[in-house]
Amino acid sequence: MHGTIDQRFRVEWRPLATLDRIVAEWRALARRALEPNVFYEPAFALAAAGAFGRDVGAGLVWARTPSSQLLGLFPARIEQRRYGISPPVLVGWTHPFGPLGTPLIDRDAGTAVISTWLDHVAASPDLPGLLLMPFLPADGPFALAFDHAVARRGGTSISFNRHQRALLAPADGRANYLDAAIGAKKRKELRRQRKRLAELGAVTSNIVSAAPEVATALGDFLALEAAGWKGRAGTATSADQGARAFMETAVIGLAHEGKAQVARLFAGGRPIAAMVTLASGAAAWCWKIAYDESFARFSPGVQLLSDLTQALLDDPSIARADSCAATDHPMIDHVWRERLALSDRLVRLTPERSVTFTMAARLEALRRRAIAAAKALHNVIHSSRKAKRVR
Repeated sequence: MHGTIDQRFRVEWRPLATLDRIVAEWRALARRALEPNVFYEPAFALAAAGAFGRDVGAGLVWARTPSSQLLGLFPARIEQRRYGISPPVLVGWTHPFGPLGTPLIDRDAGTAVISTWLDHVAASPDLPGLLLMPFLPADGPFALAFDHAVARRGGTSISFNRHQRALLAPADGRANYLDAAIGAKKRKELRRQRKRLAELGAVTSNIVSAAPEVATALGDFLALEAAGWKGRAGTATSADQGARAFMETAVIGLAHEGKAQVARLFAGGRPIAAMVTLASGAAAWCWKIAYDESFARFSPGVQLLSDLTQALLDDPSIARADSCAATDHPMIDHVWRERLALSDRLVRLTPERSVTFTMAARLEALRRRAIAAAKALHNVIHSSRKAKRVR
């Protein structure tokens, strides 16, 4: 049946950049989240607003109580011509630096808050009736609450871009996780490589979390990234002034809240690998990694990942860590053996069959096939040019 607006709540739509006025309420919601998402927390999202969210707004669900508690935050943008033609689509906010689209929902009011937001979207003349939510988890508390809320309205959804990425979720197997995941032969090879690396100078690693130290370590990460293949391709963070400013603001801001750290591997006092990790609640995200390619024969990225993995395993406050990596990543997939299943959900909010929804589903499929074909062509051209340079 159609949803009716739950009078226990009120809903509003605000530009993302104006949410600095409700940071205290926003942070409190993040602490109570049904599922944490550091990319939707104020320190990260407000820093990203200028670089990646100028046209982004957020649906806010508030309790109708004297305290007016914030219970839901749904960042999204209205894409008027996503398919080159109408219909417009309300698309959940993700970007290259924010690879997770789980909204922040109060853990004690999950289905009710999601239902209220969906009711508002369906009824509002200012918001599109089509909803696309990228990078949603396929399992877990949010997925269950979301499916229940859609079904309660009589709606339905179609999943696109189903994929999995590496996840560290050791449960009770923390003590021997690395030995079981990597295997004795690979662990032996890593120890051999580390011993050979030590011939060039003392090998150490550390993890810093205090904001001033994080700022210095982040500088090492940016320098390593710029010196590697991303720098040669022009895609390193430092190549874009706005992206660099965003990263520095977000990471240092989160460090002030105890939610960011940088791990580094040193050889002879020189940083040769760095990884930025973010955290919220019992979850962590291994967000960015870079290493000195001149040391590639010593596997510096894997060496640092192994050290960081052990640190995460030794931290009882962390239940799981998301790799933020592409599917079938050649490095981390062989170290972290659990998987996080994700998909993009195109949602029909009402029980009636809709020509608009059917058309949008077909256009979305065509759009994705076209993007995949363009990427494949780009890869062929890039490989061909690389082969010519080698000759």
